[in-house]
Amino acid sequence: MTRRIISASQSRVAVADASDIGECRRSARRLAEGYGFDEVSAGRICIIATELATNIVRHAGRGEVLMQVLDDGINPEFEVLAIDQGPGMRDVDDCLIDGYSTGGTAGQGLGAVSRLSSTFDLFSIEGQGTVVLSRSERNHDASRQPATAQRSALEVGAISVAVAGEIECGDTWRVADGGSMVAILVADGLGHGPLAASASQAAAAVFGARPFDDPSLTMQNCHRALGGTRGAAAACALLHVAELRLDYAGVGNIAGTVITRDRSRGLVSHNGTLGVQLLRTQQFEYQWPLGSRVVMHSDGLSARWSVSAYPGLHLRHSAVIAGVLYRDFARRRDDVTLVVACQRT
Repeated sequence: MTRRIISASQSRVAVADASDIGECRRSARRLAEGYGFDEVSAGRICIIATELATNIVRHAGRGEVLMQVLDDGINPEFEVLAIDQGPGMRDVDDCLIDGYSTGGTAGQGLGAVSRLSSTFDLFSIEGQGTVVLSRSERNHDASRQPATAQRSALEVGAISVAVAGEIECGDTWRVADGGSMVAILVADGLGHGPLAASASQAAAAVFGARPFDDPSLTMQNCHRALGGTRGAAAACALLHVAELRLDYAGVGNIAGTVITRDRSRGLVSHNGTLGVQLLRTQQFEYQWPLGSRVVMHSDGLSARWSVSAYPGLHLRHSAVIAGVLYRDFARRRDDVTLVVACQRT
């Protein structure tokens, strides 16, 4: 079975004035160079981060830029996610044309970003704001048009951000792509900061060693491994691609949902705390209709969201969906982690 495990560590830059544009650029370069991106690739990423931060300042006034390297151990991708609650765009297609501007500028920003990106997508609603996704591979040929196809059928969007005042996020996530099976873990260490992060990372280590075990067994193994930590909530989903089936087990306050264009179905977790008190690890089986997605998140995100409340959002990239949900439903008083995943047909 082909296996790659995707993980990331995310940085957040709040954008409210011109000085924050430079911070986005510097943060992008540090992160890219830390993952071995060459000078050309790092320079391209800096342009993308600068353009997206500039758009926020000019058109929305304030927002944030999330950056991470999606590292699968094979071909890492640098992701920039620009998020705002500004005036939005009346016609997204027009805004991608060079020379078109609603803010009195040269109108080169989004068009340039789309050309420099290996993956590009955005979602915008007038009066609600905009989320823009850019992903860049190392040594991506910027002369070609932005790619729309993913390197595999698996499409993942993930956000994991520490509560204000903390450096380390107490949550974590992992996605394992085995081709015929896809496994997802979301873990939330109790509290915040380094001790919470230590607990969630212990769960991630268990998952990484045997990602395609039954989710109920993963929960049991996590419980044993987390003894001596402050404990964590966690959930694991295992997608059987050919069978259109999803197995799921969770302990604690990790929310899981399968969504299609027209409906959503919640996934069941049991009460308890891994490493402290494990009451049940029952595994549940769900149908996985073609075109559906799974959304899993910690309690740093309110569970009152609905993708269907945003016309057309279900058609966008999973990372854009994650960005919209984070923007509108993050509690901001807690670490927040969410994963959105699907199999593209």
